[in-house]
Amino acid sequence: MAIIREIKCSNCGAPIEFEPGEIIATCKYCGYTLVIETGEAFVFEHSMLLNKYTPEEAEEAVRDWMSSGFLKPRDLAKSKILEKDLVYLPFWIISTKVATNYKGIFERISPPIVKEGKFEKSYNWLVIARRATEFPTREYDVPLKGKIPYDFRRIEGFAKILNSEITQTEAITKAKQEIEEFHKFLIKQDVDRIIETRTEFKIESSVYLHAPIWFIKYEYKNQSFQIIMEGTTGTVIKGDIPPPSFGLF
Repeated sequence: MAIIREIKCSNCGAPIEFEPGEIIATCKYCGYTLVIETGEAFVFEHSMLLNKYTPEEAEEAVRDWMSSGFLKPRDLAKSKILEKDLVYLPFWIISTKVATNYKGIFERISPPIVKEGKFEKSYNWLVIARRATEFPTREYDVPLKGKIPYDFRRIEGFAKILNSEITQTEAITKAKQEIEEFHKFLIKQDVDRIIETRTEFKIESSVYLHAPIWFIKYEYKNQSFQIIMEGTTGTVIKGDIPPPSFGLF
């Protein structure tokens, strides 16, 4: 990625490099986090998860995943590993309590009836802090118990760190939109046609978090596939499996 601009760290004076569109940056020399537009200190909690895998251990974990489960070619673990990239991705964790009231029509019986209901839920909703980035956030069960205050000294020299392109306000708005859509999905399990919904949010906290994510590309029968692995627990968040046409035996 080409470096477009840089500013001076207001804490240690070192250059902080960033790309157009990035809003929050962290100094790689002292760990100071600031808002790029103002150069002022980042006032929210900045946390991180620790990576517990070396490149060799990450490959071993991936090969173990390849060897287990169903619908995988039995020789998948012999695939050639093409790339092993550790990226510290930025996320916003929006902790919120949500209450949704709804009214709808239940049409699975005759005659149809109008049903009303309410459900209340609490979430640590994950929002990736990058624009136009595809990441399976709903499949990522963030191990929040392992988070610590951001410490630049704990980040591997070979790892890539991405800055946030989304403000706290934008993250909250996005979380609300996604939760409302998720609640509509839940409501459709109870009614066939939604008449109205009303959702109220109580935002409790917003945490800016860097999480270690391994992006591993492998080759199987001359085609490349990708595995996304969480670096704290070694859990495969999403893994491409060769289609049945490649053969399971």
